[in-house]
Amino acid sequence: MDAAPDVPAQDGLREAAAAWLAQDPDPETRAELRALLDADDGPALAGRFGARLEFGTAGLRGELGAGPNRMNRVTVMRAAAGLAARIRQDHPAGAAVAIGYDARHGSRRFALDTAAVLTGAGLAARLFPRPVPTPVLAHYVGASGAVVAGVMVTASHNPPRDNGYKVYWGDGAQIVPPLDAEISAAIDAVGRVDGLPLGTGWDLLGDAEIDRYLDAVAGLRLGAARDVSVAYTPLHGVGRDVLLRAFGRAGFRAPAVVPEQAEPDPDFPTVAFPNPEEPGAMDLVLGLAEAAGADLVIANDPDADRCAVAVPGPDGWRTLTGDEVGGLLAEQVLAHTAGDDRLIASTIVSSSLPAAIARAHGVRFAESLTGFKWIMKAGRPGDRLVFGYEEALGYSVGDDRGLPVRDKDGVGAALAIAALAATAARDGRTLGDLLDDQARRYGLHATSQLSFRVADPALITGAVARLRADPPAEIAGRTVASFDDLAEGAGGLPPTDGLRFRLAAGPSGGTARVVIRPSGTEPKLKCYLEVVLPVGDGDGDIAAVRARGAAELDALRTALSAALGLG
Repeated sequence: MDAAPDVPAQDGLREAAAAWLAQDPDPETRAELRALLDADDGPALAGRFGARLEFGTAGLRGELGAGPNRMNRVTVMRAAAGLAARIRQDHPAGAAVAIGYDARHGSRRFALDTAAVLTGAGLAARLFPRPVPTPVLAHYVGASGAVVAGVMVTASHNPPRDNGYKVYWGDGAQIVPPLDAEISAAIDAVGRVDGLPLGTGWDLLGDAEIDRYLDAVAGLRLGAARDVSVAYTPLHGVGRDVLLRAFGRAGFRAPAVVPEQAEPDPDFPTVAFPNPEEPGAMDLVLGLAEAAGADLVIANDPDADRCAVAVPGPDGWRTLTGDEVGGLLAEQVLAHTAGDDRLIASTIVSSSLPAAIARAHGVRFAESLTGFKWIMKAGRPGDRLVFGYEEALGYSVGDDRGLPVRDKDGVGAALAIAALAATAARDGRTLGDLLDDQARRYGLHATSQLSFRVADPALITGAVARLRADPPAEIAGRTVASFDDLAEGAGGLPPTDGLRFRLAAGPSGGTARVVIRPSGTEPKLKCYLEVVLPVGDGDGDIAAVRARGAAELDALRTALSAALGLG
């Protein structure tokens, strides 16, 4: 999460480090800190004690190491104590909290510390005894009726040296304001962790809870076709076993799994970043698919809450964008549900295609801020959310019985896209054909991203401030038709740090949109680009329109790189 100023000034770093050392229960981080003190390494101490990880709507996330600006046992115990204090404001002693964890460095230890602190505070802890996908924990929190909150220890798709701490409330969704600020204030009030009462005797959850999740996602009513061959990778994460069981329970043949990435490995040795969006991350699974003659490629990120998809085409395998998969799944869900109270939701940085799909189907659409915590709050009273997605490969797929998981779910999405591919194949068609159908029906919604990863977050702050103070009148030859400073709120949404430009028609007609926002979990600035172009009826027309859309996205990328000055 974002680093916030903390009490120690430069001349107090050694004192702050010594105070931390005195309460730290972890021999590894104590040794790290002693070495830094012995070396009088001022910059390293400043990086750990000159700021702190701030608890927000995505909980905590940061690099492992000693100090308040790192993920470690002290940080986690303080977070657990603050969470317990906030829970006790609403619930009596004995209220239960579920705890899950992935296979990253430190995850199991952090989960055990959380259980000890919660039980020491008079709550009951229910701990998964081995690593599980994030959607399994989220499903249990929302569906069991037995817990008032949940904690998932995971850094999702972040680099190997990171870990994180995600909090769910009793409805099974991630926390949103003001709850995050209330928990943060309670964390700030926690004293030394070596003075916290620690409990024992927490309950262990088992296969029954995983089976209930599998029943929920494998039972989604999304069509009966099952004849599809899949190549799959969990990217060294924890998704493999649950996904394979889900496919078997739903009646699909078992996917072929990339052997080099099949087992959980917190070092993620075969990829630069364990994120299927990153270049090269899916190379091994694409190679497996080619060798095996698979119909479909599916990848999960390490905690299996995201799902990437690739399909074969005339020029080889093509990885679909999150927006393309989102559009396909939106119509898949609407084709197997009923009622004009149905709601589909996506975010301000996702494609505008779902809004067009909702209009055509006579159902409701809502736009939210970025993140599934906001998607789950989208809409109005009386809306029935059946599908939500964000462009960053996150999907929550439901049916007329509701959403199995009130968060993104890479396993449920994998089942849904496999069912859609099998249905298309049964009819002599492909997912590519379905994408072309959508382009003809709604116009081509071509989307892309431009990201800048920086060492100094101040560079991002400065770039956004410059554009906010002096927004351009045109971008890549298109006139800026409207400009929204999202920090002031837009369209009834809460304020968020970002800028949105809606662009008038360009040389190829249609419209365009650019959204610029800093990442909430990484030192990155992200630009989300969309060009919407009309499409004719012929196959040749759509190929030409796709080429024009790609060219216009390239022009937008070039113009924004120059304007931001970060590339």
